Amino acid sequence: MPTPTDLQARRERTVLDHFADETRQDFDAVLQTFPHPHYEIVATGEVFDGQAAVRQYYAETRAAFPDQRHEIIQLRHAEDAVVVEFWLLGTHRGALKGLPATGNTFRCRMVAFFIFEGDTLVCERPYFDSLSLLKQLLVGVPPAALPAIVGGLLA
Repeated sequence: MPTPTDLQARRERTVLDHFADETRQDFDAVLQTFPHPHYEIVATGEVFDGQAAVRQYYAETRAAFPDQRHEIIQLRHAEDAVVVEFWLLGTHRGALKGLPATGNTFRCRMVAFFIFEGDTLVCERPYFDSLSLLKQLLVGVPPAALPAIVGGLLA
């Protein structure tokens, strides 16, 4: 395997720091990994642009999954990106977009594109199978409750 270039090594360090800071929930440090925070969550179609929107995203997701963490599977370099395949794990302890906490754990395989302009991280764009995640969160939920929950998620 070829040795990463200096630019790739700097980008990789930024991404690894970003992941580590997210797991520690040191969101001030995460936000320092890019000058204008920008997330595009492909599975939901949501875009979080700027400090306030990204902080709100962190607050909502960590309220729902306070133990959210990552296990990196593979990291690859592209011309303008670092592509990371990873497991996202956590426990559903708080409401998320109308879905009440179930207490269920999840393990969801994901890929995220960390888009760069030179050395500067400009966007994180994660992709995942939202149905796989939802199925794990709903294990054990009584079937009679599902229409109300799913209806709330689709509203």
